[in-house]
Amino acid sequence: MPQLDIVSERTKPFTYAEEFAPALTNPEIETPGGITGPNGKQATKRFNVYRNNVTVSLIDALAGIFPAVLRLTGPDFFRAMARFHLRETPPSSPLLFEYGRDFPAFIERYEYAQSLPWLADVARVERAWLDAYHAPDVHMLAADALASVPPERLAELVFTVHPATRIVRSDYPALTIFAANRGDDPVGPIEVIDPEDALITRPDMEVVVRHLPPGGAEFLTFLISGEPLGIAAAKAVDACPSFDIAASVAGMIDAGVFSAITLGDAR
Repeated sequence: MPQLDIVSERTKPFTYAEEFAPALTNPEIETPGGITGPNGKQATKRFNVYRNNVTVSLIDALAGIFPAVLRLTGPDFFRAMARFHLRETPPSSPLLFEYGRDFPAFIERYEYAQSLPWLADVARVERAWLDAYHAPDVHMLAADALASVPPERLAELVFTVHPATRIVRSDYPALTIFAANRGDDPVGPIEVIDPEDALITRPDMEVVVRHLPPGGAEFLTFLISGEPLGIAAAKAVDACPSFDIAASVAGMIDAGVFSAITLGDAR
């Protein structure tokens, strides 16, 4: 990579945040005046090469975070879209896996992705997958944890949610599309057209993505917010009268959704 020297002028001090960083991700911004080459002359060509290397690296990072989106759009479309996103939202962390949190929202309003209305939600599932992967390690709630709770007090239970747990709700079959495009196998027609809610967890150190049944997203959302089991169950039944509370709790425990339970106050 070309060598760059950064110098400061007394009349116009050079600052990374105000000059270097914006120019580094936007080719429409001129090379900052405080950047020179080894001979002391302004290093415009060197800076352009450096800027291109940074841009390519960040686009590659997005491609690694969103492989299903990449496969769905194709490399050329993806890289053009990622380039526009980079100019609008440069990274704010030195950790590459932190980059791209705003990418799904960008896709949602990106002019040339409007014909793929489900693409942003597929990206949200992928971002949730990565966040679950990097979440802190915490023990999962044991399968028999509820056995010692008196039946009359089950409604008072408050669940501590495992830090890897994520929910992504979509008006489209985003989870089905995500699952079909994360690998290299041929993809057939997507026949499911109904909305889908995705549950992302990390049991046994591997990230797993599952469908939530109707009412499941409401149920888990209220548990995540600290509501006791009784209230969360009532909200889920309001959303879906056929919601199976016992089966959902057992399934979520098996999926590693929770890390602990406590008895709260009856409400």
